[in-house]
Parts: sequence; structure tokens; C-alpha cells
Amino acid sequence: MEIKFISTPEGNIAEIISDDVLIKNQEEALDIMMNCLYQGADILLLYEKNMNPAFFDLSTKLAGDILQKFSTYRAKLIVVGDFSKYSSKSLKDFIYESNAQKRINFVSSRDEALKIFKSN
Repeated sequence: MEIKFISTPEGNIAEIISDDVLIKNQEEALDIMMNCLYQGADILLLYEKNMNPAFFDLSTKLAGDILQKFSTYRAKLIVVGDFSKYSSKSLKDFIYESNAQKRINFVSSRDEALKIFKSN
């Protein structure tokens, strides 16, 4: 795992780079989040491939548990991936509502992720 820091007007983004699933449960999410916050990040950028696939099945409650940790510590999260492959209406609604709040964002590309925070 590599952490790359990017400075933006909205705060420092910690881009997590890895080919492995890094977040299998809320404890691993909390460890990565706290590590990045300790190093001065305000925003974490993760890729869909780094998340346990159960995260995208809302019935597992994994997404809610992980995002509650981000909310508690006032950290922002960007998840980059192709979410069109998920057919769940509740997940699509969840992504829509999350993006509207701008604390948790689901985007299709790294460029789109950086544009969100460089334009504010």
C-alpha cells in the first residue's frame, strides 16, 4: 500500500494506492483512516477494488458501519470505481444521496475525484 498526498483548497487528499483489497471490515477502514488523518489528510481517496465487495451490498451493513466511522471523525471519503455494474436501486440511491452531501463521494475516475475538491 502506498499513500500519496495531494494538496487542494478543500484540504489534503490521501490517495491510497494498492492492487489488494485493503478494507475488509470497519476495523481496517478505521486503521487506514486514522493513519491518513494522523499524517495530515482531510480526505481519503480509495478505489472500489480496495473495498470488500460486501461494502456495495447494503444489506451487509458494512458500508453504513464504515461510513459512520468517517462521519464520527469528520473525514471525507472519495471512492473511485465503476458503480454502474451494481443493479441495486438502494445502492444507486445511497450513492446519489452521498454525492449530494459531498462528505462521501462515489465517482468514476481519479480526475473527477480531484475536480470535486480543486474547484471549491
